[in-house]
Amino acid sequence: MVSHQVNTLRNVVGITGNVISFFLFLSPVPTFVQIWKKGSVEQFSPVPYLATLINCMVWVIYGLPMVHPNSTLVVTINGTGTAIELVYLSIFLIFCNDKKKRVRVLLILLVELVFIAILTALVLTVAHTTGRRSMVVGIVAILGNVMMYASPLSVMKLVISTKSVEYMPFFLSLASFANGVAWSAYAFLPFDPFIAVPNGVGTLFSLAQLLLYATYYESTKRIVAARKETKVEMNLSEVVVNANVDTKNSLLTNPSI
Repeated sequence: MVSHQVNTLRNVVGITGNVISFFLFLSPVPTFVQIWKKGSVEQFSPVPYLATLINCMVWVIYGLPMVHPNSTLVVTINGTGTAIELVYLSIFLIFCNDKKKRVRVLLILLVELVFIAILTALVLTVAHTTGRRSMVVGIVAILGNVMMYASPLSVMKLVISTKSVEYMPFFLSLASFANGVAWSAYAFLPFDPFIAVPNGVGTLFSLAQLLLYATYYESTKRIVAARKETKVEMNLSEVVVNANVDTKNSLLTNPSI
């Protein structure tokens, strides 16, 4: 009876985790809409999306029936995440004006795909029990998950140096925090260290991002406002200069004025 209740609760938490994770994967949509409108990736980093992609692919392997039975919810959400991240990276490559950065992203993407292919082949041919397969893929998944949650650290460094959270999307940090909490809870029903460890660490990383956002939110508004004011002043200066040039040209062509 107790095990049935625990299993039911596990499924409920797992489904909740799937929903939260889905919104986590969709949280960068405003960022990519902005990239699409401006026609440039500007200072946005591809690192979080590359890290999330390999993380999702590893978890798909982990959730396969021949690797870790009864983990359908792990496969469904991470399969969805893999598809979404590939779309994000495609958009990033299209609007990346830096040729070297584009080539670097493509190379990393290729390395990730080759790594996943090798990992899958080795796990299914060398490890002959689900216990061993779960352990091998689980260890890799822990590293991938921590890398995904830690990937915004480079952006956090930019935030601290510029005192602006303009390039650290709030909803991505919030969704990451909620995602970490949900999957940490799922990992204790029953206890699964390969899910608990990375998501516990991820929850702390995400909390740090939210605290950073709260710290620099007001200064970001001031920086953005000052930039807009400077832009307006520059546009007014151009109008004045153009008007003076037009007046001078008129005097030269019509000296009788």
